[in-house]
Amino acid sequence: MFSRNSKEKGIESVLFVISTLTVAILFLICLFLFRDGLLLFKETSLLDFLTGKFWYPTSVNEQFGLVPLFLGSLLVTVGAILFSVPLGVASAIYISEIAHPKVADFLKPFIEILAGVPSVVYGFFGLVVLVPLMQETFNLPTGQTALTGSIMLGIMALPTIVTISEDAISSVPGTLRQGSLALGATRWQTIYKVIIPAAISGISAAVMLGVGRAIGETMVVLMVTGNAAIIPSFPGGFLDPVRTMTATIALEMGEVPQGSDHFHALFAVGSVLFIITFLVNLVADSIKKKYRFKVS
Repeated sequence: MFSRNSKEKGIESVLFVISTLTVAILFLICLFLFRDGLLLFKETSLLDFLTGKFWYPTSVNEQFGLVPLFLGSLLVTVGAILFSVPLGVASAIYISEIAHPKVADFLKPFIEILAGVPSVVYGFFGLVVLVPLMQETFNLPTGQTALTGSIMLGIMALPTIVTISEDAISSVPGTLRQGSLALGATRWQTIYKVIIPAAISGISAAVMLGVGRAIGETMVVLMVTGNAAIIPSFPGGFLDPVRTMTATIALEMGEVPQGSDHFHALFAVGSVLFIITFLVNLVADSIKKKYRFKVS
């Protein structure tokens, strides 16, 4: 008995140390990120950074405006969500509820393989195939646009959304399906009035994970969006070249002098990106708890 208790306490101690270490690492990352980002505001006001419409870091009169980068990221992310969420949830419903078991067993491994494809491969595919197609279809000077980036990010987010949504739908108790059908509901009525509401917690988590991947992706948007740090036009902004916050950091961090205002501006952009991702996770967690409470 003493030996068993010792082993349990040892395992608990190891898990506690690992959890504490994870929190400490996250805290140090935040400290490192925000420390260098805040140094920018010794020379530039926070309001000018958040509302600035121009990003000219290499000009004589340096301007570090977040607006074009933020709008570029927002446009590409929204487009990716509009593309991937309906298609991903519909695919998850088909695999879990409609497809023959053999068809479902055939499709699921391929979808999971797509999640492991490196982002640079998606970017290369978009650059070689999708960019010329967009240019010819819409008669544009260049096919490297926000729409191209949205489609590619949507494709990348699909495996995550499909896999997690399918797991959530499959985990709905069979008694709910059987009870709905026994009361005279059709298969489609059972799906969208019983199964989807019961699985909405997992589906919302899948959507938020897909959003998180779209927000934080770098290589694909770096290759297919044109990297023009300008405010997209309205309403045709999806057909304009844009630059995202992640692409800006990747493009400029390697050449910027350490300790310069430009260097600190990139850390400030990273800080904003961190805050946005944190808020997305908070929203996802609140939605998950809310719908879990309703279902229970």
